[in-house]
Amino acid sequence: MKKTLLILFLFSTTFFSAQNSSDTCQLADEEEAITAPGLFTVDIINGSETPPTYCVGNATNVTVGEWYRYIPAEDTYMTITTDLPQNSGGDTRVHIYSGTCGALVCEGGDDDGGFIGNGYLSIASLDVTGGQTYYIVFDDRWNDGGFDFELIEGDPPPPPPTAPVEFTTQNISTTGTNRAVVDMNGDYLDDIVSISSTNINIQEQQSGGGFQEVNVGTTTADYSPSWSLAAADYNADGFTDLLYGSGSGVTFMRSNGDGTFTEVSGSEYVFSQRSNFADINNDGHLDAFVCHDVAPNVYYINDGNGNLTFNQGGLGDYSSGGNYGSIWIDFNNDRNLDMFIAKCGGEEARRMNQMHINNGDGTYTEIASLIGLDDPMQTWSSAWGDFDNDGDMDVFVGASSGTHKLMRNDSGNYVDVTASSGVAALTATGIENATYDFDNDGNLDIASNGNILFGNGDMTFSVFTNQISVGSFGDLNNDGFIDGFNSDTIYYNDGNANNWIAINTVGTDSNINGIGARVELHTPSGIQIRDVRSGEGFRYMSTLNTHFGLGTETTIDNIVVYWPSGIVDNIPNPNINEHLVIIEGQSLSVEDEALVNLVIHPNPVGDVIHFETPVNLTNRIATIFDINGRKVLNKKLEENALNVSNLQTGIYILRLENQGKTITRKLIKE
Repeated sequence: MKKTLLILFLFSTTFFSAQNSSDTCQLADEEEAITAPGLFTVDIINGSETPPTYCVGNATNVTVGEWYRYIPAEDTYMTITTDLPQNSGGDTRVHIYSGTCGALVCEGGDDDGGFIGNGYLSIASLDVTGGQTYYIVFDDRWNDGGFDFELIEGDPPPPPPTAPVEFTTQNISTTGTNRAVVDMNGDYLDDIVSISSTNINIQEQQSGGGFQEVNVGTTTADYSPSWSLAAADYNADGFTDLLYGSGSGVTFMRSNGDGTFTEVSGSEYVFSQRSNFADINNDGHLDAFVCHDVAPNVYYINDGNGNLTFNQGGLGDYSSGGNYGSIWIDFNNDRNLDMFIAKCGGEEARRMNQMHINNGDGTYTEIASLIGLDDPMQTWSSAWGDFDNDGDMDVFVGASSGTHKLMRNDSGNYVDVTASSGVAALTATGIENATYDFDNDGNLDIASNGNILFGNGDMTFSVFTNQISVGSFGDLNNDGFIDGFNSDTIYYNDGNANNWIAINTVGTDSNINGIGARVELHTPSGIQIRDVRSGEGFRYMSTLNTHFGLGTETTIDNIVVYWPSGIVDNIPNPNINEHLVIIEGQSLSVEDEALVNLVIHPNPVGDVIHFETPVNLTNRIATIFDINGRKVLNKKLEENALNVSNLQTGIYILRLENQGKTITRKLIKE
């Protein structure tokens, strides 16, 4: 596998020649020789003479060649390179000879030594003698199209930097369409899942290393995961269920807890794109959301017993669809789960990206135009993460055609920082984008269609192309580094010396996977955040485990988990380089000492409750629970007051939360 870095640069040269190529060695002798560095253009490879011997590779499929004669003015080190930005995506092969026509001697050559684009361009270097004749020949082994090459004299250019981590491939035999890396049996180890119409092929990761193959026969699925797969334990039996999204409908494969699955398919026509599991109505049970390509989106509400009711409308209602890549995140840090949709195709209104903000009371409002995310770019998915470690979710909107965009979260509004970020260096486009810390340096990276943009922690990235397959991500050898999988190939992360921690969230009041939870990692150098989510990118399902790189940090101050239920867990001083299981509600709450004298009034309250305290409560989270402990209202405060007019008459618990610390008060609603 070629590991490449995309670098946009031009070697400095002192002379640019207009010399044309020649069809034969003899004709090259008749042309004025190249005698100085320069940039040259090969219009097409169509010369009648091919290289007589091959300095690299063999003669297979070689029919024509293009010849240049070069005579250096003095002894020097010479480089011939086609590895130029304007040639990105090309494939060249070069041979360099000394001697005379009819008696040529190979001195050097190259086929796939390049780094730009697909890595199939050429770089050949050698020491040359002043006044001696050399012949530079390009053949059509791979194609006969035109390109530029540069002749450089002097010290060779420095080698490009290597990626922070590299990947080693290993084949594994699977059956069906590869769709997921996710824990299927409740041991918190990521497994590999492949789907066929009558079988679920699971490669179960073993605690001692390796995999054990399990095949679970199913009834013939009404719909296959031809477009997407999402996974989560929506019936809360301790085993992972699957959602198949096809171009005709949706199939739920529900685990029975005994290694078998029961198919639950709706009769509704759904041209599925991205699918997700999320607790849409925040009742503690996982629902399912499916992007519809040709109609308003659909979602399936869970009654708490694993029964799903079909709904359509209210979460992306453009009549002809255009909904491609949905992802559920808390973009504004109000502890409510919001949903962004990457859209594509058709008229501008149809492909306008959407953000559906969760109002904290069971309703959603589309606000993309208000926060700077209503972009009509062609995109199938987006990658969300805190790329500058300032405590909020930024977004890389990956282009399926055109130019990628990086948007910085500025207090809930988004600013385009593409130009200064370095992401424009990635010209390859596609449909899959996801966020992980591959090198465990504490800065989130972006996987975009097999390329990795390694984050520097300041909204800038170093772009390395062709690093890993497009597919699913997770830790497939339990070493704390994120691996990849697709097409019967595991891409094992070779890792480095950086530290890490992985979190397994287990909900009790919230859904059992903790999907929708915000996990904060506090270390001496700062805070990192993650949202637990099911279904990112466009097609594949990746791990439900939450992974943090620590870099050289050797201690963790604490981990805070904000659960969808409203419960806050604070775990002090966990060990590093381990997998930590956090069960909702099992840690002690931390009281907010700044609010111990808080007074609320009036109480009983009619419409608006006021908070009497010298502390400014702006941006603190106010949560109200009913007497059964269910979260019924959740708002980020804009002042020292809260409108509760929509609450029914009764007794409630009011909680104010800030940075994991809380204070509670009893509240009576008239």
